[in-house]
Amino acid sequence: MATQTMDIKVAGNGRMVLPASVRKAMGLHGDAKVILTVEDDQVRLTPIGHGVSRAQALYREHAKQARTTDDFLSDRKAEAAVDLGEVASGDKDRNAQ
Repeated sequence: MATQTMDIKVAGNGRMVLPASVRKAMGLHGDAKVILTVEDDQVRLTPIGHGVSRAQALYREHAKQARTTDDFLSDRKAEAAVDLGEVASGDKDRNAQ
């Protein structure tokens, strides 16, 4: 979404109205909920489902293939064996000096 800047009135009780164009651009319909983030003197609104769908998209983008827990543990054991071999090899080099 392109950056939009507009003036919005804050009522005495703190209520604001998001213009229809903003709600439409953000995909907010009916009783939608948003996450309000305050950073320094700025406010950011994020649709509740947006973070989840973004994380899922990132995972799909970077996940090469489905892996089981057993696959993961097998890989970790192999990496640990390599690491232990490097440590043992380093100890032999120091003892030879």
